[in-house]
Amino acid sequence: MMIPRSVRILQSIRCLLTNFVRLEPGVPTRMHWTDHYNIEREIYDPELGRAKTVRSLVMWVDELNGEPAARTFSILSAKLKVMLEPWLRDKSYVNYDFIITESGSKYFKDWNLQAVLRP
Repeated sequence: MMIPRSVRILQSIRCLLTNFVRLEPGVPTRMHWTDHYNIEREIYDPELGRAKTVRSLVMWVDELNGEPAARTFSILSAKLKVMLEPWLRDKSYVNYDFIITESGSKYFKDWNLQAVLRP
């Protein structure tokens, strides 16, 4: 499916104004990562009506959709973290590009993950 040019332009403008990667549902996002770290952060949970502490996996992104970048990609989902675990242990992700496509919403999110070996 071809994404309309106007949508791609708006996505590009939004990406220029941010220093993090945000996945758009149904849109494949290709990233190359150079490093990662874990942090704890406090977020507001609208279901609980208060703040809570979550553990986030943060990836340093140096290429986004084939273009040079200097951004981070923060992962809160335990499911996506488990999918990435084989590459996290030895940081072998530096040898791959990852294409992630998000689907679903709220508590029913899912991800399609493709690892593409870099030349």
